[in-house]
Amino acid sequence: MKLFRPKYPAILRWLYPNRLSKVDNPKAIYLTFDDGPVPEATPWVLDLLKEFNAKATFFCIGENIEKYPDIFRRIQQEGHCTGNHTFNHLDGWKTKTREYLKNTRKAREIMTAETNQTFDSQTQNTETSSIKIFRPPFGKIKNSQAKKLVSSGYKIVMWDVISGDYDRDFSAEECYKNVIENATTGSTIVFHDSVKALKNLQEILPKILAYYKKKGMEFRSLKDVL
Repeated sequence: MKLFRPKYPAILRWLYPNRLSKVDNPKAIYLTFDDGPVPEATPWVLDLLKEFNAKATFFCIGENIEKYPDIFRRIQQEGHCTGNHTFNHLDGWKTKTREYLKNTRKAREIMTAETNQTFDSQTQNTETSSIKIFRPPFGKIKNSQAKKLVSSGYKIVMWDVISGDYDRDFSAEECYKNVIENATTGSTIVFHDSVKALKNLQEILPKILAYYKKKGMEFRSLKDVL
């Protein structure tokens, strides 16, 4: 069986302390969704979040925003945070830095076009800052790529716990346990609003929202910490 760590490795927190993985908040959980927006999954996620009065952060693929701009706009209209996940879901370890940065800029351009926002590395406006967060697809990014992104104003967001919902080798029960056995207050948790993850996500997300709500946790977006 392949190696899978639901918790972000402590050594990486130590090596890269400026990459966000956990938030110092004793009352909140930070749900994040990667790889959307897509019509098969994202609207369902948004409906469920609304039911629980929950806010979340969506790391969007530029190509999907271009295909489904109405869903991207709905994410923002409903008060969630949006972040950059490259235009074509690139693996940073396998991509030249110049190409990786160009692809990320392309995603940023489509995001700003759909929000009528400008990308200013100096601004502190939270609405504009929403697009200034970046999560590397697969969690793979070269130091050279990260350095350039940070210098242009991005905050790199990793995670504290990853559900594994995208992995068809995992049952929904295993994905559920990955979260509730590891996520605590302040955790950023990775889910995927994608077709591949949808089967597991539909089983686990309502249970996870109910589990942490019963514990008195709030579900917040990363706008709170930008």
